[in-house]
Amino acid sequence: MTTEREQWRTRRGFLFAAIGSAIGLGNIWRFSYMTYTNGGAAFLIPYIFALVTAGIPILILEFGLGHRMGAAAPLAFRRIHQRWEILGWWPIIFIMLGIQLYYTVIIGWCVDYLAYSVRLAWGTDANAFFFKQFLQLSAGPWEVGKPVGLIVLGVAIVWAANWLICTKGIQKGVERACQVFMPLLFILITLLIVRGFTLPGAKQGLLWYLKPDFSRLTDLGVWRSAYSQTFFSLSIAFGIMITYASYLPRRSDITGSAIITAFSDAGFSIFAGLAVFTTLGFMAHTSGLPFEKVVTEGIGLAFVAYPRAINAMPYLPAVFGVAFFLALILAGLSSSVSILEAFATSLMDEYGIGRRLTITLSCLGGFFLSLIFTTRGGLFWLDIVDHYILQYGLVVVGLLECLVVGWVLGADTLRHHVNSTSVIQIGRVWDFCVKYLTPAILGFILVGTLIEEIRAPYGGYPRAATLLIGVGWLAATLLVAWFITTRRKGLDVEHLLEGL
Repeated sequence: MTTEREQWRTRRGFLFAAIGSAIGLGNIWRFSYMTYTNGGAAFLIPYIFALVTAGIPILILEFGLGHRMGAAAPLAFRRIHQRWEILGWWPIIFIMLGIQLYYTVIIGWCVDYLAYSVRLAWGTDANAFFFKQFLQLSAGPWEVGKPVGLIVLGVAIVWAANWLICTKGIQKGVERACQVFMPLLFILITLLIVRGFTLPGAKQGLLWYLKPDFSRLTDLGVWRSAYSQTFFSLSIAFGIMITYASYLPRRSDITGSAIITAFSDAGFSIFAGLAVFTTLGFMAHTSGLPFEKVVTEGIGLAFVAYPRAINAMPYLPAVFGVAFFLALILAGLSSSVSILEAFATSLMDEYGIGRRLTITLSCLGGFFLSLIFTTRGGLFWLDIVDHYILQYGLVVVGLLECLVVGWVLGADTLRHHVNSTSVIQIGRVWDFCVKYLTPAILGFILVGTLIEEIRAPYGGYPRAATLLIGVGWLAATLLVAWFITTRRKGLDVEHLLEGL
């Protein structure tokens, strides 16, 4: 049965959804930490350079490809050539059966901590509470244990929210939700920044965050970090942006939308860092600890350092805690919804299944598969799977996307399509980026990461754990993508469902 493809109601709705996909939990905690450890304000130089030479070119590529083909990633690449269909399926599979599974668990933690914030239930030792009482963390990745009940409940709420939004479709579900989430997220972060600036020690925190160390610009690792952050933050090579662009009307400003999305994502990251580091400066001031002892990366920042700072707040600490974790939930949900939408649209394009059934089965299956990350060993599995998907899966897909579009479809072919609908015209410099510069940079990142891990296993884990859990998970998603691609012909899903 063929139905007319749904479209975004407004360009603003599309932009809110694209920006919502790009802005996630990492914008609030990962970018700030990377800026701090890579030269402060000096890090913004390689970061903006990476945005211009890799982030925006690939974003234009994905918006342009989705718009030109009018399909999600698998069908879009099949329309280039049948042999490249797997390049569309693989990222769709590893973001849904990888990133989405543990990402919903982290958002579930935020849901639980939102409730904890009301009465500051983490007590005086936020570190022990998070790792021992909340996660009930085991000794290592092979001690999996059973799922933790409260975490499972939080994850179930997150999957239910994903289901509720996506079953309503593009206009009434994803577009409407993002038009609420994004402004509210901005208001909450602004509230956190205003509160942070009023705290003693805030100035010192800002100096640590933005103090430029230009000597770091000679460090190739800093430049690699800038490209990695740009690449991962924009949700490129996920298949998401191709899917979202496939719902655009035929007359759409592709280039302008890509530029707005990229700089909104970057601007929000810098903006959110003000909230994070003014608060950490306050924490250093009240605790008397050196600043480097207060700053922690990623999960430790959100669930240990921030709760400690909230405890020390002189006025209304619970309100501050609720605002922070609600901001994390909104940032996480906007990205989580985009992953589910990309996966479901790919299935709907491929097999013609109805939206409600596709979303329902995807959410049920995703919830049960995500339970591995709710176990006592779940944090170790999360860390390993996340590293291998981000550092290898996304980089390989991004590199191949550039090569396939640049050399098989033809960069000039897609450029002409983009220019025919856009106010801002892109020139041959974009062709050069897609065909040569961006693949070379991604290749450099890939080789550098591989060399590091040949020398020493990631995170100090046993090499067997990184190979079986990390490499094994990534290989399994590739196998699923290969199976779908090779078995596509002759599979009549609608007939199969009728038989059931």
